[in-house]
Amino acid sequence: MAWVWPPGSQAMDKRSEGQNQYDIIVVGAGMVGAAMACLLAKQSRDYQTGPLQIALVEARPTPEFNPHQFDPRVAAITEKSRQLLVRCGVWDGVAAKRASPYEAMEVWDAEGTGRIQFNCHDIHQPSLGHIVENAVLVESLMTEIAELDNIDLYCPAVIVDYQNDKQGISIQLEDGTPLSANLLLAADGANSAIRQHFDFETVEWDYGHQAIVSTITTEQANQKIARQRFMPTGPLALLPLNNEGDLQHCSIVWSQETSEAERLMGLDEDQFCAELSLASEYCLGQVLRVDKRFAIPLRQRHAKDYVMHRLALIGDSAHSIHPLAGQGVNLGFADVLVLAEEIDRAVKRGLDLGDLSVLKRYQRRRKPENLAAMAAMEGFKRLFAAQPLAVRLLRNMGMSRLNQVAMVKNQLIKLAMGL
Repeated sequence: MAWVWPPGSQAMDKRSEGQNQYDIIVVGAGMVGAAMACLLAKQSRDYQTGPLQIALVEARPTPEFNPHQFDPRVAAITEKSRQLLVRCGVWDGVAAKRASPYEAMEVWDAEGTGRIQFNCHDIHQPSLGHIVENAVLVESLMTEIAELDNIDLYCPAVIVDYQNDKQGISIQLEDGTPLSANLLLAADGANSAIRQHFDFETVEWDYGHQAIVSTITTEQANQKIARQRFMPTGPLALLPLNNEGDLQHCSIVWSQETSEAERLMGLDEDQFCAELSLASEYCLGQVLRVDKRFAIPLRQRHAKDYVMHRLALIGDSAHSIHPLAGQGVNLGFADVLVLAEEIDRAVKRGLDLGDLSVLKRYQRRRKPENLAAMAAMEGFKRLFAAQPLAVRLLRNMGMSRLNQVAMVKNQLIKLAMGL
């Protein structure tokens, strides 16, 4: 069983002195990092050389799932990402806790009549995806990791030093414990300390927007439909949360210009609910209640390179994207799948896992797709922020026309689902 080692505890190291040597160290036990460690541990169980030995290091305590309250942080999990979670052995646990399938999607323009509707029945699928809370995913992954004897979990544990050379890469924890490996994977988030320490160059800019996230209770049932309204000041997403037949809740992601977001955050609950009802065009009737609100500054960021000798960036450490299409964690899970494939290939060929030629294959496969997704999100943002009448007319006509072409529309939604 994997062991949990908090600094300052009296837990006994199951590895003898001088044997804190691993094949891979994964830093960051959020959704992407935990999935990376779990998938690598499972796929390596049948290797002739023995399973990979993995250290998973996380600075903060694991979030706990609360069955009586929704986590304001959610992810829109595509079918491709769901299949990854099945491979990790955690999807059944996620579904048993709380996963909210959505069967349809509606997207419309606040500045006209343009509207697109997608439905899972049109592509012969049971759903278009699932809205899953961060705490549900992470706790399910950590529960599975605890059953894998080739993963050691260090949590909470802060890294204070790094060393990278031809022999291997090593880190030192705050209490002085050293760990070393052939490969270090950074999944430590958009403000990655590893990316900064090793001077990875990035291209980035501030959107001048903040995303307000929370959970709301609505007058009308969400009908398992994900809704998004595009306004000149930013998009509003209403993501259905379904708890044992209760369809009166939604998770919101309301992106607004910083000054407007600050004004909205300053409103009391009743005032905020009234403004949100208006912004949503009362598509679910009145917004009756809102949980605690959080405002997250939005910044686009992309590392020029994802890899260097013995080191690779994955997920938000390599790229962060505007949340308007909910693709951030799915891009991170796609990184996990590709990097796991390349590591599997390297092990079976007897290659050094930290060799740059191995890691560059991962970068070549993922970088174009991530850049394309980021460019698409930037294009959508600018298109719907445009005010000239001609642009508004054209985009509304385009949305209405696309909604009538079932073959193209269905192909687009299949692509978004990873099918």
